[in-house]
Amino acid sequence: MGILNTLLRAVTWWNGQTLNTQLFTWRKGVKVGEDDQGNLFYRNADDSRRWVIFNGEAEASRISPEWHGWMHRTWDDTPTDQPLLHKSWEKQHQENLTGTALAYAPAGSLRRPNPIERRDYEAWTPE
Repeated sequence: MGILNTLLRAVTWWNGQTLNTQLFTWRKGVKVGEDDQGNLFYRNADDSRRWVIFNGEAEASRISPEWHGWMHRTWDDTPTDQPLLHKSWEKQHQENLTGTALAYAPAGSLRRPNPIERRDYEAWTPE
């Protein structure tokens, strides 16, 4: 199992870091923080590169707005150093659920286990 895991890490990127990323991070990375999902954030010594090592699936929407702003240089300080102030009406960050079983499906959707029959819709039929 160890050899298979190493081989998969050498050729895939979507389930964590590749071997090249791990080597680069080990040699050049300076860890700057970790988010509540266990994603690790790094930069190099001169801060010309910033990157994330995902804890699990590599899905960009799993990065919270605080860390997204740091990654894209909207602000220089990390959320660890300078926490972002939140408004009382803000909702918790949620990753994009499109394509998963938790994705939104309206009442009449065929993706629902028991679709509800819609009486407010009449299908168009050509004459």
